[in-house]
Amino acid sequence: MSKADRYLEASVRQNTSKSYAAALSHFEVTWGGFLPTTTESVVRYIAEYADQLALSTLKQRLAALANWHQSNGFPDPTKAPKVRQLLKGIRAVHPVQQRQAAPLALLHLEKAVAHLEDEVDQARATGNMAALLKATRDIALLTIGFWRGFRGDELAKLTIENTHAERYVGIRFYLGSSKGDRQNIGREYRTPSLSKLCPVEAYLNWIEAAGLTRGGVFRGIDRWGNISDHPLAAHSLIPLLRDILGRCGLPSEIYSAHSIRRGFATWAASSGWDIKTLMEYVGWSDMKSALRYVEPAQQFGGLIRKLE
Repeated sequence: MSKADRYLEASVRQNTSKSYAAALSHFEVTWGGFLPTTTESVVRYIAEYADQLALSTLKQRLAALANWHQSNGFPDPTKAPKVRQLLKGIRAVHPVQQRQAAPLALLHLEKAVAHLEDEVDQARATGNMAALLKATRDIALLTIGFWRGFRGDELAKLTIENTHAERYVGIRFYLGSSKGDRQNIGREYRTPSLSKLCPVEAYLNWIEAAGLTRGGVFRGIDRWGNISDHPLAAHSLIPLLRDILGRCGLPSEIYSAHSIRRGFATWAASSGWDIKTLMEYVGWSDMKSALRYVEPAQQFGGLIRKLE
């Protein structure tokens, strides 16, 4: 692979590359299409699956076809007015209410952390290192995820080298890329030390208990207490989150990896955060993404720890 090809490949996110490849395979193998293709073929293809696939999936298929044609120097057949009209018609004939993950309420976060702290105490008393490590990690996962409004993939990308925590002061994370950072510029995220449900304390407790000095912050732990050398995969966050909340007596089936972020946004909205501040804090560049979470003011109320 040439240096140019390497950089061009890096410009497309790994998940996007996989989904594009799957979409092109569906177009060519499953439907029997040919590349390059025409607007008429695109219209027939999308219409064929309009009543079987979600509109978001159809749009992703169009994006994959558009990317292939643009990358290979062919005219993009997906940009024709007829394709836009088709999508408009599909929305009219197959209206679907957008589903959103249930937010993890602050009250439920408090209940979960209290239960996990009991697990830590019991594990320490019985010498169960695996249970102690899991509960300590899970407290860090929930509190960091909540107070930073991180998505599952962002939690999976956190590294010790790019995380700096100071007890009683605050914590900052650096992510080289994220879904909202389309240009891969990278961004630093900060959160203050809090008087309860503190992400700083939770992070330091986890790192110290696990003896971690480098690599991914959040990792798998086996039944014997062995910690994986590799970070958790983003797709493993949903079952892990549901397992954590289920252990804490919460209705785990209603939650997804987006529930933590929605929980924070819901809390921020009810606490009076203005929309601009919420967008800047979470990292939204799209106003519509933020507006789904009501009217929001950047203040942690009485939770910010006061230094004597």
